[in-house]
Amino acid sequence: MATAEKILDYGTPDAYPDGLYDIHGVADGVETFVDVTEAHIAHFREQGYLAIHQAFTPAEVQDGLDGLFHLISGGNPDFSGLMFEKKAAQIDVDTLPAEQRQDYVRKFMWFVDYDARLKALSQHPKLIDLLTQLIGETPQLFQDMALIKPPRGGREKPWHQDHAYFNLPLDTTVVGVWIALDEATVENGCMVIKPGSHRQGPVVHFQRRDWQICDTHVRHGDAVAVPLQPGGCLLFHSLIHHGTPANNTNTRRRAVQYHYRPADAVQTSQEARLAIFGDEGRDVTC
Repeated sequence: MATAEKILDYGTPDAYPDGLYDIHGVADGVETFVDVTEAHIAHFREQGYLAIHQAFTPAEVQDGLDGLFHLISGGNPDFSGLMFEKKAAQIDVDTLPAEQRQDYVRKFMWFVDYDARLKALSQHPKLIDLLTQLIGETPQLFQDMALIKPPRGGREKPWHQDHAYFNLPLDTTVVGVWIALDEATVENGCMVIKPGSHRQGPVVHFQRRDWQICDTHVRHGDAVAVPLQPGGCLLFHSLIHHGTPANNTNTRRRAVQYHYRPADAVQTSQEARLAIFGDEGRDVTC
């Protein structure tokens, strides 16, 4: 099997407040990479996101799914980046067929060096060309993960800013790329974002259900959903406020996510990051 040790998700699947992910619209976007214009680049800078509805072909989507299934099946014995939902603690997932086993997986981490198909998605020439325009420099992949959100209880990812997780200076331009491998809907946990929120700067995060923006600090009335068909993708700024509600449907909502920074970016320390995003020593409560 893919892992010798079962790693469980550290977050807590507690109920979250009603209305936390109420949406007031659906994000606009373009159809393909070739449809992106300077106006769309400006939209990304102003609003913090750009959705591309047909970014990847059905064959590329299938390659992504096959790559994930290959790793779930133990196809590369060197891969150990699976993290399971907490419900997996109640069973021996290693004894399950891979088809069933995948519905206990919360996410994959650090897989591009273990499957050529997943690496190819991260290096797609049209994607890299667009990232170069958004970042303004040569982009470098520095984080890869797959977010599975399995049916019947794939847990929420609370509101947060991705930059709160990265030991990078605040002025480093970081772009996330979220690629839908299944249909992502409001019901099964598609991305929900707050357009333009990246321009508000860093927000203090707390360890509650996850490393997150406090529920009571989330302003209501300005969130939009980003539903995507398989092959659609969302590019988003690392300071935009976003989250995904739980998946309580019977459908899978598999996606891969890559993060890119300038190739010459320098890292900072965890202490420096927490001085910006952490709550310790601040007159704040959650």
